[in-house]
Amino acid sequence: MTVVALLSVAPVIEDSMAGEIAKAVDALEEYDVAYETNPMGTVIETDDVDELFAAAQAAHEAVDGDRVSTVLKIDDKRTVETSAAEKVDAVEAELGRSPTSDRE
Repeated sequence: MTVVALLSVAPVIEDSMAGEIAKAVDALEEYDVAYETNPMGTVIETDDVDELFAAAQAAHEAVDGDRVSTVLKIDDKRTVETSAAEKVDAVEAELGRSPTSDRE
């Protein structure tokens, strides 16, 4: 089984969230997951949905604040092993180019 998820954990505050988000990302190190953080969240890959939920809970709990917003989107592909990178590669193949813009 391959589980790919997008996790977004953020304190509801006016100031920079970077420090609190760093705590959430750091909490993932205790789990058997691969992850990559981007501007909108963190993509997580694992073979076990229970491990995913445990990692997501740890990330949520690592953030300090009176209010914390967490979104977890899961793609649990149960019959085929597919990585997040392979999903991006498939889109790239359809486009015939990298799925990013030339803008900086």
